[in-house]
Amino acid sequence: MSSCCPPGRSGAEPLDRGPVAVGATRLDGMVELPGGTFRMGTDDPDGFPQDHEGPVREVSVGPFAIAAHCVTNERFAEFVDATGYETDAERFGWSYVFAKFLPKELRRASPRLDGTPWWCGVAGAQWRRPEGPGSDLDGRGNHPVVHVSWHDAAAFCTWAGARLPTEAEWEYAARGGLDQARYPWGDELTPGGEHRCNIWQGRFPVQNSEEDGFSGTAPVDAFAPNGFGLYNVAGNVWEWCADWFDGAEQARAMRGGSYLCHESYCNRYRVAARTANTPDSSVGNLGFRVVTS
Repeated sequence: MSSCCPPGRSGAEPLDRGPVAVGATRLDGMVELPGGTFRMGTDDPDGFPQDHEGPVREVSVGPFAIAAHCVTNERFAEFVDATGYETDAERFGWSYVFAKFLPKELRRASPRLDGTPWWCGVAGAQWRRPEGPGSDLDGRGNHPVVHVSWHDAAAFCTWAGARLPTEAEWEYAARGGLDQARYPWGDELTPGGEHRCNIWQGRFPVQNSEEDGFSGTAPVDAFAPNGFGLYNVAGNVWEWCADWFDGAEQARAMRGGSYLCHESYCNRYRVAARTANTPDSSVGNLGFRVVTS
């Protein structure tokens, strides 16, 4: 797994959690898709064979509706206010934060991952405090909620009367009707010099020129949508999917890349790119969107 991909809680003890009530909620901004057969995966030489992105194969999906954008901080707050739900990050008492976002004192006090020192395990980091103690959601109500585990995303779905997308549904929707294009808008990363997604520009991890306008998360409706009307299916935050990764019941699949991806080492903002993490893991560049059947 390359360095921009979210680190996981290796060997963490499972948390005992009670049931989440189903809420009588209304899902706004859902895009209805007819489904059908499409060519999934890629044989792109710039891809990651170890992620099993290929081979290209025909896959069929049934009709479904998918959210035009990720679940926002505002929407997740409604869920928490209605249910009293406590996320995995809150229950564990910490979550991973990109070191460059932390004040010096907190950065020094937070343990770093061996081999990837730009990831810090920050005590008190959670969805309400994305950079740990002293941070908040001011001005980020319309940004994607982060520091949410797969368990947290599934609990939100239960409350909202929705579910997480399968990988096939996610890729079908993210392609926006294009056949085998590298990105949701075509094969060029910046057509005409225009940035179409929130990823890293510059030299990772020391310098981000922020040419796309953002250093961390962007609003969920930033940039133009794809052909199906979906926003930010490339970059911004990784998105949990329903599937176990390659069938092994250890990690759940994730799609879309994040604001930390860079073409020099982790170009997983391509439509067919994929990675995974343990279901209890949470980090500052991982969120989710929902679907209904």
